[in-house]
Amino acid sequence: MSNFDDKNIDYKNSVLHVEGVELNKIAAEAGTPTYVYSNEIFAENIINIDQALRGAAHLVCYSVKVASNVGLLKKAAGLGAGADIVSGGELYRCRKAGIDPKKIVYSGVGKAAHEMAEALDAGILMFNVESAQELSLLAQVASDKGKVAQIAVRVNPDVDPQTHPYVATGLKESKFGVPAAEAMELYRIAKNTPSLKAIGLDCHIGSQLVSVAPFVAACERLKRLFLDLRSQGINLTYIDLGGGLGIRYNQEKPPTAKEYGEAVLNVLGDIDDLFLIVEPGRSVAGSAAVLLIKVLYNKRTDFKHFVVTDGAMNDLIRPCLYGSYHQIKTVNEKNQAPLTVDVVGPVCESGDFLAKDRPLAPVEPGEYLAVLNAGAYGMTMSSNYNSRTRPAEVLVEGDSFKLIKQRETYDNLILGEIF
Repeated sequence: MSNFDDKNIDYKNSVLHVEGVELNKIAAEAGTPTYVYSNEIFAENIINIDQALRGAAHLVCYSVKVASNVGLLKKAAGLGAGADIVSGGELYRCRKAGIDPKKIVYSGVGKAAHEMAEALDAGILMFNVESAQELSLLAQVASDKGKVAQIAVRVNPDVDPQTHPYVATGLKESKFGVPAAEAMELYRIAKNTPSLKAIGLDCHIGSQLVSVAPFVAACERLKRLFLDLRSQGINLTYIDLGGGLGIRYNQEKPPTAKEYGEAVLNVLGDIDDLFLIVEPGRSVAGSAAVLLIKVLYNKRTDFKHFVVTDGAMNDLIRPCLYGSYHQIKTVNEKNQAPLTVDVVGPVCESGDFLAKDRPLAPVEPGEYLAVLNAGAYGMTMSSNYNSRTRPAEVLVEGDSFKLIKQRETYDNLILGEIF
């Protein structure tokens, strides 16, 4: 699995490259801030997960919320992947990218009636239902349209994923999923509702997991429930394990795709007529991109040395929101002794930082920096705070690159406003 020292994002002739393209060239042509994706890393990560599960019937549904550019979704579709979506907008993106609707699963606690209708019209594989009221509404929407909604119930297995609390989704206090006892009742309701068809069982315990142990615990609990449901005449086919596999941002040692696959199949591989679904996101896109930014100023006080850049919390909110770590490299390789600096942006918030108390070689205004492992929840969580335009996006393939999202203009900022 790719990480921050991946061969496809490394120095060549003292200049940081993504695949065969130097980042200075991209900065000169596309400007900054810009998200730069490696097609090879993105594709390799999907392929690795797919191969890790080759011992079972399975489907890799890429988690669209992680990095949702249509250009990336088209790459995923070309590799045979489906999609895990959480909104009507993500369904729209998937349709534009050519992802087969029969490979789309719809997750999330707050599906609206019009989104359900859109997904039914598209003919998606299944809805991962998260509450009794959602199930009731889905049944009504499907009935009104003369359709049958295929469903899985998202079970909360109450497994501690040992990750940041903001991305832990499988604990009993989480808003996601339902307890096993309630799930049994929802399946009974679905069995007696003509507009519903239960075909699977779903869970998602969290994100950025760096051990297989939580996955194993969740699989064991799902297996017991799945077999219990079958014994009661609710003949399910699919188990959707969600996503959650972590990547290496700093010193973490997450499982490889192979280790993850072996752990999952060791528990679930003996179930007859089982079809597995997994929803990788961070483990696909996280290591595949850098955020390319430019140094604006050095600002020194009696207490701090600030490197002020044109990249800010509105471009990459993870450090501010989660206290997350992203390695930052100078685009031009340097041999000078590092300084201890805060890398900050122009936004008027004390929380506007990309790194704090970080060793970084001395840099001058106009030089470029690369924030690594920025592909997951980077561009998708960006905003126009302080009326800043959002970054451009670039996809690198070998020795060439192309723009896959234009940089926003000031006109974009007021689009739809009435004055």
